[in-house]
Amino acid sequence: MPEFRIGLGHDIHRFEEGRPLVLGGVKIDFPKGLAGHSDADALIHAIMDAMLGALALDDIGTHFPDTDPAYKGISSLELLKKVAILIKEKGYETVNIDSTIRTEKPKIMPHREKMKAKLAEALSLSPDRISIKAGTNEGMDSIGAGLAIECEAVVLLRKLTKS
Repeated sequence: MPEFRIGLGHDIHRFEEGRPLVLGGVKIDFPKGLAGHSDADALIHAIMDAMLGALALDDIGTHFPDTDPAYKGISSLELLKKVAILIKEKGYETVNIDSTIRTEKPKIMPHREKMKAKLAEALSLSPDRISIKAGTNEGMDSIGAGLAIECEAVVLLRKLTKS
C-alpha cells in the first residue's frame, strides 16, 4: 500500500422540523435539524466517507446501514470514532482534513472552532489539522433555497511507521 492515501467525501441532508441541528458534533440553535437515521451530521458523514474512501473501504452506508436500529439517533461523533479505529487497524493515520459546509442559514463561522475541537478530540488530532470552510449557493438550487445542507471533505491518510 502507498505511504499516503487521499479520500473525498460528500453528503447532503434536507432540513426537517422537530429535529436538532448537529454539524461537526456541535448542536446549533436553529429551528430545523437535518433528516436522517442517525443525528444526520452531514459534515461528519462527509469526513467518514472520505476516510473510508481513501482506503477503498466502501462508504458509511456499508458500515452503518440506516436499516440497523443500533444506529437510530446515534451521534455521528461515535461513528467517526469507530471509523478512526478502523483506519488505524488498517495501518493508517489521519494527516489532515479539509472540508466545506454549504448552507444559506445558519451561519457556520460562529461554530467553526467548536466543531474543529469536537472533530479533533474524536480523531485524536490537533485542531490545526482540520479545516472547516463555509459558503452559500447564492440562492440557487436546494441549498440556496434553504432546503438542505451539503458538505464535502478531503482527507489525507499516512501509513503508520513501524517502530
